[in-house]
Amino acid sequence: MRLSVTEKSDKKIVFKIDEIDHAFANALRRVVLNGIPTMAIEDVYFETNTSGFFDEVLAHRLGLIPLTYDKNIYNLKEECKCDGKGCIQCEVVLGVEKEGPCIVKASDLKSTDETVKPSEPDIPVVELLEGQKLKLEATAKLGIGKEHSKWQASVASYKESSRNSFVFTIESVSGMSATEVLEKGLETLEKKSEEFIEEFKKVVK
Repeated sequence: MRLSVTEKSDKKIVFKIDEIDHAFANALRRVVLNGIPTMAIEDVYFETNTSGFFDEVLAHRLGLIPLTYDKNIYNLKEECKCDGKGCIQCEVVLGVEKEGPCIVKASDLKSTDETVKPSEPDIPVVELLEGQKLKLEATAKLGIGKEHSKWQASVASYKESSRNSFVFTIESVSGMSATEVLEKGLETLEKKSEEFIEEFKKVVK
């Protein structure tokens, strides 16, 4: 197997892999799409919303804002020591309190953890007119794209340039860089392979 990088930036990486088959190529594509944990808003509690948008619409918009986070602190809720009850190691609280006239942006989300913040601060959420108010509290947690697209780590595709040679394009749509997405994807594939080997050994004993 040979790998060569042809283009690399913070949000995008293009590389070529030789001597692999379609099965491996598709497995890699799928894992960087929906198998990597990312941070996203899950629950939103509205105290005041007199904007022109329903609560459900704003909650949906907030859930799609990509968030950065410290990979050494946060766990998937189902794998956390709190048994899924919710704690500072598996969820974080963010809040917004604004009054119009203004455009509420992702940067207006104030987090209880400075490492958890929107990776794209200029994303507009809603326009508040004179006298309109928005006050809410949101809880963010880790998840994977297989559960919901708001946790999708990247947009990924590949094409076969020649027999058993594939050119991949990965663009991060999460709080991670494209390189981090690829590294996490490979780690996930390795972990799944190791788990399969362990289970196989138990069965054939």
